[in-house]
Amino acid sequence: MTPILDRTDSDVVLIVDDVPDNLAVLHDALDESGYTVLVATHGEAALQRAAQALPDIVLLDAMMPGMDGFEVARRLKATPATAHIPIIFMTGLTETEHLVAALEAGGIDYVTKPIKPREVMARMGVHLGAARKARQDATQATEARNALDAFGYASITVRAADGRITWQTPLARELLHAYFGDAAPYVPEAVQTWLRRHVIGATPSVIDPPRLAIEHGARRLTLRLHQQAGDSEGGGDWLIVMREVSDAKIIESMALAFKLTAREAEVLYWVVKGKINRDIADILGASPATVKKHLERIHAKLGVETRTAAAAMALGRIRQLHPQFEG
Repeated sequence: MTPILDRTDSDVVLIVDDVPDNLAVLHDALDESGYTVLVATHGEAALQRAAQALPDIVLLDAMMPGMDGFEVARRLKATPATAHIPIIFMTGLTETEHLVAALEAGGIDYVTKPIKPREVMARMGVHLGAARKARQDATQATEARNALDAFGYASITVRAADGRITWQTPLARELLHAYFGDAAPYVPEAVQTWLRRHVIGATPSVIDPPRLAIEHGARRLTLRLHQQAGDSEGGGDWLIVMREVSDAKIIESMALAFKLTAREAEVLYWVVKGKINRDIADILGASPATVKKHLERIHAKLGVETRTAAAAMALGRIRQLHPQFEG
């Protein structure tokens, strides 16, 4: 297993240059300034070191034999594990097209040769500070979202254009699998349709679009658009907060309040939800005739003659005991 570098006291810098004298000058200056310094003398070694050590910044020679610095940068940026690492090009080429090529390949800055260590370190300081703040912000956002799991609020970030999940908490992964099966790395079609309807092409005045509710027996999953993250092009990325509500406690309290059996309480619950006998039979795995018999006993115990009266009485009691209930 590759050892993890200790970043507590110093930033890790990877210098890539095929000229030993250039490496020596920079290495000594950075080392004396408290940086942890790694070196590579060719492109393949640079990619390997970067993948193993995940440096905080890369100082990259543009012109090297074999794989040049432009290709090294493109590969680092194309790899998810290293794409975030800032790259400063070191180049003796000052023509505009070469500098543009360096930036297009993924460089964030460049310094010209002959290298002046103090100038390099000044440039590094700016980009390391920005990268450190970005990592801190990302970490804090992740911790805040993960903390929601403890309160039963799961969250995912979804790209509106194609429904791809770009981030999710552990609880969110469990809930999506429980309600929809394995749809990763995309949200289910029902969620994509809801997202597109209220995001892409929607007017900015829609501050709180309707929530999406998915029922699964006596359990219900609600999804709420929380906030947009990142670029708004194509609808942008959206943070969606999900919460599961189980009505098992409601069914149990109905049984106690009206002295019903567990199955009678279930039947009454679905009557309150507006289901007809045939639907209730399908939900409970019973026959419509059996549901009808349960309903007759429920009428007798509640002292009512119609399902409408039974539903009204049950709903009144439920709202007393469970104010959050959505009938």
